[in-house]
Amino acid sequence: MMKTANHQILLFDGVCQFCNDTVQFIIRHDKRETFKFAALQSAIGQELLKKHSLPTNDLQSVVLIKNQSAYTRSTAELHIFLGLGGWWSILYLFVLMPRPLRDGIYNFIAKNRYKWFGKKEECMVPSPEIRKRFLS
Repeated sequence: MMKTANHQILLFDGVCQFCNDTVQFIIRHDKRETFKFAALQSAIGQELLKKHSLPTNDLQSVVLIKNQSAYTRSTAELHIFLGLGGWWSILYLFVLMPRPLRDGIYNFIAKNRYKWFGKKEECMVPSPEIRKRFLS
């Protein structure tokens, strides 16, 4: 397993077009290279889900592993904005919104993401510089 000290690990649905676009957005805006990435379906993704006692067959949520804790759904997204820093971290203030409401919105998008954005037929082929940010 790759060393991930001082990094946050984002587990995402590898076939979801919206999820892949989100990863590309994070890569573009993560100037400090704080985030590492792995697909939920990958061996390392499955290993990390088990390590954090999360279901291995639930592809309806991103998972952010930060400081030995795992965050899911809207809480994971808010921690991602916080990790991006700068103006993005202001969005973390949505943590003040009740979690059932935040997660309700998240779940609605997650439920419809394939219909709205589609599925990827093949994985992206990252450049060597970006590839180092993916766990394998």
